[in-house]
Amino acid sequence: MSRITVEVDGVSYSDDVEPRTLLVQYLRETLGKTGTVIGCDTSNCGACTVHLDGRSVKSCSVLAVQADGHAVTTIEGLATGGELHPVQRAFNTHHALQCGYCAPGMVMSSCALLAENPDPSEQEVRDGLEGNLCRCTGYQNIVKAVLAAAADDAGAAPEPETQTAGTTSGGAQ
Repeated sequence: MSRITVEVDGVSYSDDVEPRTLLVQYLRETLGKTGTVIGCDTSNCGACTVHLDGRSVKSCSVLAVQADGHAVTTIEGLATGGELHPVQRAFNTHHALQCGYCAPGMVMSSCALLAENPDPSEQEVRDGLEGNLCRCTGYQNIVKAVLAAAADDAGAAPEPETQTAGTTSGGAQ
């Protein structure tokens, strides 16, 4: 077992984990962050995308021990004060999801894209979301939502503030 301390959605956690535990498993099984979904387990679909120190990563390809000492933001951490993040609102407004399975990863990747490029073209949005697969929508409304969020300056929304929390018990095995 390895001891890790990680900030997730602004809250600090310290846990013992098996060195082989994937970040997605730690988030879901230990912390209960089930909004981060497991899609393909091969890093092809992007459904498990989270932000690690503000950068978009596929949490099925990152070990929990690699997140030690870092900050993770999940889909649950985007909304603040009961208000959806502007990208989440745009996805809702523009009907950018159908079954919803890819939505957490799409939203997280869209936020990272807009943080890097606050005024992307349609092609830049398509290129920026290339690592995220959706089997239902055909991507048209997803692209519209990201462009609408960009028009509303959504990409500049801050990451959640740090809070203090206790140690969680156990670890993913």
